[in-house]
Amino acid sequence: MDRISTAVLREMYTHMLRIRRSEETIADLVETGEIRTPCHLCIGQEAVAVGVCSILNRDDYIWGGHRSHGHYLAKGGSLRDMMAEIFGKATGCSRGRGGSMHLIAKDIGILGTVPLVAATIPIAVGSALAAKMQGNGRVSISFFGDGATEEGHFHESLNLAAVYRLPIVFVCENNFYASHMQLMLRRAEDNIPKSAEAQGIPGFRIDGNDVVDVYRATRSAVARARAGEGPTLLECRTYRWRGHVGASWDMDVGVKRNDELRDWMPKDPLARLRSVLTHSGISDQEFNRIEEEVSAQVQEAVRFARESPYPDQSEVRNHVYCMEESKRS
Repeated sequence: MDRISTAVLREMYTHMLRIRRSEETIADLVETGEIRTPCHLCIGQEAVAVGVCSILNRDDYIWGGHRSHGHYLAKGGSLRDMMAEIFGKATGCSRGRGGSMHLIAKDIGILGTVPLVAATIPIAVGSALAAKMQGNGRVSISFFGDGATEEGHFHESLNLAAVYRLPIVFVCENNFYASHMQLMLRRAEDNIPKSAEAQGIPGFRIDGNDVVDVYRATRSAVARARAGEGPTLLECRTYRWRGHVGASWDMDVGVKRNDELRDWMPKDPLARLRSVLTHSGISDQEFNRIEEEVSAQVQEAVRFARESPYPDQSEVRNHVYCMEESKRS
């Protein structure tokens, strides 16, 4: 098996740690009430976002949903802009109008996240179709949870992408819960990759807590897409440590999960990659230095958000569509 350089692994570890520390800080701020927008945290799932985005070019597209802080940061989004957005400030990436679930960074291929389940899957297919028609070589990544695979959008999008052999990779972050309901309470079979087989495209199940597995699988899928061979579905099996929304541990909208967290925490994606790096010669002093740098970045982003102004009330009607009174009748 091909070897991934220590430099690449170290960079992925740094990105994963930045996501983890950012999400932990946001959780604390939610609990104190300083952040009031609903926040869906991806603690425990960092390997998927980083493993996928580490393969991409700056101008490739990614599309996410309500749990996309990690996607945004892994693709290179500004931590300061994201934090300011979550605080509802005018310096945020959506000028304080979108909050946690509407993140955008056009310059790096993030054209917007949308909280509706499965809503961005067909939009990702549209950007892949545009890339194919324009011949610009860009690939689209569609991130979504296991709950989205039960929506019509998902199956229709796979079909259209397969028919036109579009340059897209569908990435299912299967954390086994749609809000508070466990996977096998919603499905007769644990068979998400077979959705791809039904459309005649490759579908793979991989360990979503192993960033190296995610990286390698994405590399193959992206290479296939760029070569004009069409889409791939990757089911990345992982687990979120916090509740569906908010900072609570292992609690989903007032319903306690089935005690799986104690089994998943030892599979921590950061700890697993740290072990690999340790065997590659990275010292504890180097890990401490990375931790200090990341913590400083997170605290600086919080400071920036706190000191930034709220949007002026004169902007309240901006970016809102309203029919003229004369046309309503």
